[in-house]
Amino acid sequence: MQALTHMPSPSVDADRPLSLLSRCPVAGETPLQEVPELAELAGVGQVYVKDERARMGLGSFKALGAAYVIAVDAHNGDVSRQTYVTASAGNHGLSVAAGAQAFGAQAVIFLADTVPEVFADRLRGLGANIRRHGAIYEESMSGAATAAEENGWILLSDSSWEGYCDKPHTLMEGYLVLMHEASAQIPEAPTHIFLQAGVGGLAAACAAYARKAWGDAPRIIVVEPDAAPAIFASIRAGSPQITTGPSSQMGRLDCKEPSLIALKGLAHDADDFVLITEAEGAAGSAACAAAGYASTSSGAAGFAGLLAAQADRAAFGLSEESRVLVILSEEST
Repeated sequence: MQALTHMPSPSVDADRPLSLLSRCPVAGETPLQEVPELAELAGVGQVYVKDERARMGLGSFKALGAAYVIAVDAHNGDVSRQTYVTASAGNHGLSVAAGAQAFGAQAVIFLADTVPEVFADRLRGLGANIRRHGAIYEESMSGAATAAEENGWILLSDSSWEGYCDKPHTLMEGYLVLMHEASAQIPEAPTHIFLQAGVGGLAAACAAYARKAWGDAPRIIVVEPDAAPAIFASIRAGSPQITTGPSSQMGRLDCKEPSLIALKGLAHDADDFVLITEAEGAAGSAACAAAGYASTSSGAAGFAGLLAAQADRAAFGLSEESRVLVILSEEST
């Protein structure tokens, strides 16, 4: 994408996060399972589920992100006097709080008014200071950025924008671990990979590593809620777009503005960009739960995208021989 030539591309170097994780007592591979029930439902040969629900005891893939950034900082020097601040609509805040607690730093998490208090309590249980700010995620992130500037705190967002890319670039590097594991666990290269996207960090990191592992062989499809089509709209326009729309029940994916690093990576590595409705998101999570893989509509959105793609199988090159990889990105709540 021409508008993003100055932005860094996603890292494909999994060695650094793998090295640091090897020293973490709660780190360990998450499973990849073939799920015949889901393959039959989707009309494909195999569906492989990379199950991130138990990642490092935090309930989602995001355990690999912010906590990894703080671990890198701690590896380079003492962070016990540092305060990390961010906004969160869910699991990113848990990763910041857990990372700060592990290395003796402080965490301040800004939450929009729509974030449930039960989630705020989980963050407090990890020692985080909670501040309510704004009606939506983007407003709470603005509050976090202002607080970082005013107090000399370290802003640790899972998104990137003009003038802010170093921390999110490192954070996305942490996500490479799950696709590195999947590439070793899967018996044969997938023909298709369906990746859910909010700001796009997970999708971009996984797509970049998939290209490193398997080249052009897999068809990579990015899935977003139609209420939050930030990546889709940006790809269509050829430049970053801020979108508007109602709130989505796929709350972890309800992001109206893309991460610029992620957008650059996905413009290069992904083949298709599709939107799913709220009903399609719910159908995907219900199907996963019925097969024994309970998750939220955000966590199962990749599989929901696969189900939705059945309406035009030929357009996506899907057949009864297709081998599809999806990521179950979070536990049910």
